[in-house]
Amino acid sequence: MAGYRRRIVDGVIEELFKQLPALFIVGPRAIGKTTTAARHARTVIRLDREADAVAFRADPDAALRGLPEPVVLDEWQVVPSVLGAVKRAVDARPDPGRFLITGSVRGEFDGELWPGTGRLVRVPMYGMTIREQVGAVGQAPFIDRVLSGDAIRPANGTTDLRGYVDLALRGGFPEPALAMSEGARRRWLESYVEQLLTHDMEQVDGGRDPARLRRYVEAYALSTAGVVDDKTLYDAAGINRRTALAYERLLLDLSFVEAMPAWTSNRLKRLVLGPKRYLMDAALVGGVLRLDTNGVLRSGNMLGRLLDTFVASQLRADLIASRVRPRLYHVRQEQGRFEIDLLAELGGGRFIAIEVKADAAPSSESSRHLVGLRDRFGDSFVAGIVLHTGPRVYALGDRIVAAPISSIWA
Repeated sequence: MAGYRRRIVDGVIEELFKQLPALFIVGPRAIGKTTTAARHARTVIRLDREADAVAFRADPDAALRGLPEPVVLDEWQVVPSVLGAVKRAVDARPDPGRFLITGSVRGEFDGELWPGTGRLVRVPMYGMTIREQVGAVGQAPFIDRVLSGDAIRPANGTTDLRGYVDLALRGGFPEPALAMSEGARRRWLESYVEQLLTHDMEQVDGGRDPARLRRYVEAYALSTAGVVDDKTLYDAAGINRRTALAYERLLLDLSFVEAMPAWTSNRLKRLVLGPKRYLMDAALVGGVLRLDTNGVLRSGNMLGRLLDTFVASQLRADLIASRVRPRLYHVRQEQGRFEIDLLAELGGGRFIAIEVKADAAPSSESSRHLVGLRDRFGDSFVAGIVLHTGPRVYALGDRIVAAPISSIWA
């Protein structure tokens, strides 16, 4: 693999570290958190290595003192007491740019015992986007470009449907995405899933049954990008509600899945309030279900789900550097009478709505829900975009355009 490729989060770290003493970088395992954090530090402590961990277990405050700063404390969850030591160090000297905490567990399960509140500012990090893979990190995020009125354009060498599926299944884990053949990458992803189901989940909450957990993860993957109720998932996995909720909580803590919240408005009735569930990286769909590009293309249901999951993963990572800090939602009425795949809420009641279509030339029919949203919300509707698998950008109506998926990283 070639040298370091700048990540979207690098600019966020640089800006925040000028003003804040400690940042907590959290995201899925193997997406490059340690590599990125180390570029902003003088000392890297790997707490998953016994030689580094032993001193921090014995006396974390003493182990922290005297280290050349900034300091990266990697895999904090192996020695959780290190967070308390960072809190005390920051309380004693709140100078900016002192500590970067990284780990593959979100840390939210400690509730009121969480010592980072007010001291550690969380910075989410996601898989390597196509924008990062092609070296286009310097450009503004897609939503910011749409908001500023910049012309939407496709990327050079815009691909077709098969190419987009290939990109989705390549995923955002840097090592397999950049340096492995398709066959090696598939094996790596399957091994990653197996590691999660056994070792990682046991570390977070021992005693889980890997076979039952696998059934639940498979049901989740089959439903990715879907607004599926809890009962459908736990019935498909053959487990009870309590077990399913515990599994989802753990998978959320490990950043393996995401539950995208529903958008609400008193102008829309009978809205579904449940979350839209995603695997965090589209490549994990292939890893869990052992699907390759041909397998996805043979399944119209999985094709749509994979493309939606892929687009969501690209936008999710893009937004951490956005100047308007939008939040992503989904919109769905009961019985699917009205549905918007992704809605970026901009603040002040404004939003950009996005549909994802496995279609090379979507017609105005593909934008009917966007039209309904525009007509109902007026000026609050900034833009509607139908992201598709064809090569062209063209208008579908007032403030509504069709554009290739590649426009996200163009």
